[in-house]
Amino acid sequence: MTPVQRPILVVAHTGRRDALEAAVAACAQLRAAGATPVIPADQRDDLKDFFPDHGGSLLTLGVEVQAAELELVVVLGGDGTILRAAELVRSASTPLLGVNLGHVGFLAESERDSLSEAISRGLDRDYHVEERMTLAVRVKQGEDVVYETWALNEATVEKASGERMLEVVIEVDGRPLSSFGCDGVVMSTPTGSTAYAFSGGGPIVWPTLDAMLLVPLSAHALFARPLVVGPDSSLAVEVLARTSASGVLWCDGRRTRDLPPGARVVVRRSPVPVRLARLHEAPFTDRLVNKFQLPVTGWRGPVGRD
Repeated sequence: MTPVQRPILVVAHTGRRDALEAAVAACAQLRAAGATPVIPADQRDDLKDFFPDHGGSLLTLGVEVQAAELELVVVLGGDGTILRAAELVRSASTPLLGVNLGHVGFLAESERDSLSEAISRGLDRDYHVEERMTLAVRVKQGEDVVYETWALNEATVEKASGERMLEVVIEVDGRPLSSFGCDGVVMSTPTGSTAYAFSGGGPIVWPTLDAMLLVPLSAHALFARPLVVGPDSSLAVEVLARTSASGVLWCDGRRTRDLPPGARVVVRRSPVPVRLARLHEAPFTDRLVNKFQLPVTGWRGPVGRD
């Protein structure tokens, strides 16, 4: 079998016309440069209908090309699309180059108007790779591990029933810390600190820091503050057996598992990071200001060295 020339995966938010147009343009640019565009299987029909000349001849991930063969992943969309792409290539160490077509887009590198430049630099390998910490997630029932998965942003234990609180006990490093009724508990990476954990009142943690966050959601307790622990710690949330409500585990809003009373979710740092291709070394502070449109008018900057 002839090796595929520079296979590059293109993942788009195919529910949006601008993302489809960007995917078509990206595939055309890659092919013109001698690279081989690859698409996820569930994206083939969308692209084929939208642009028949490309859709019929594109290679498919998992069929003609495997994740381990990919040189790069070009992601066209917001953070949700990047999370989907990270899931597709979890078994490989392929870097993800995100072009933001969403609203906030903390994970994406470039905006829509620089798509061509971003792909050109990706083809030239003119980027540095930033590794983002991920979580290894286990669900235990008694002594048995019944489910294992991972998360880039967060693992969230939530109530499955809209009208009932979930009774949980939280644990750090194998020791119980507190129990309470709540809507849920978010266990997050620094990357996820600007996502669900942020909306739950957690702190923003710079992505260069190795740490894990635990953020209770609407907890009925005197001590229910967000926690930040080191990367070698473990976090756990147990659905108390006495509770009348079942829970549900969500990882990055994509992978889910029901949690009956007595189920226990254990989170540790995963040894497998997600690798992001970065074109610019912009300070994370600037990203926060730009994405949240924070008011900095009047700042004159430091005089000399601080």
